[in-house]
Amino acid sequence: MQEWGWGQGRCGPMNPPELLSRLVRNLAETDDGRPLLTRLCEACVDTFQAQGGALTVSAGRGEQAAVSTPGVFEDLEPLQEVLGEGPVHQAMADDRVVAVRIGSLVDEYPVFSQLTGAVGGEATLYAVPMRGEGRVVGALSMYVTADPRARSSEDLQFVADAVGTILLGNAELLDWSERSPFHLATGMVVAQLGIGPDDASAMIRAHAFSRSTSLLSAAQDVLERRVTFSYDD
Repeated sequence: MQEWGWGQGRCGPMNPPELLSRLVRNLAETDDGRPLLTRLCEACVDTFQAQGGALTVSAGRGEQAAVSTPGVFEDLEPLQEVLGEGPVHQAMADDRVVAVRIGSLVDEYPVFSQLTGAVGGEATLYAVPMRGEGRVVGALSMYVTADPRARSSEDLQFVADAVGTILLGNAELLDWSERSPFHLATGMVVAQLGIGPDDASAMIRAHAFSRSTSLLSAAQDVLERRVTFSYDD
């Protein structure tokens, strides 16, 4: 696995007020009629002039909400969510920045790294833990095809933590609670099959993977009874 290498070359960290000002300016230029999570994601991509990005928010045990900018890399965040493995999971679990070349095989998450080979093109995925009030609340992902040495790792972590603080001020983005679609769908599968919540969660993930869709879409399939599980399936 490639270790964190952002900023080992030409330029050191920016002045934090300047960096925050750039983030706020980019956020103000987004369409304020769209969800804040989507706007924050786009503002981060613009701030670092990346080729794609995503924000993943921890929404309780085994649950995540993710948004991605449109483009060639937009399906990689939901893929990690469905598989339950990848740089984002590692960044959040270890509370550290993780860098991976898209398409390269990584022992820690072999399925994800193998499937990314179909994306095409060369890019490095940087997954950065977002922190707020002393805990990890999610991860910022940046997809970079240009020379990563033009920006420092401190800059990326500073922005990730700033976004984490913003998210804590908007609790509805972090709290799916027991009313979350995934939680409710898990309960329905528990009732259908008489199995435990962890096994029911795995069934929904398998459904999402087989349909190449997100966990949220798979959960909605269960809740709207477009999909039911039985031992005859």
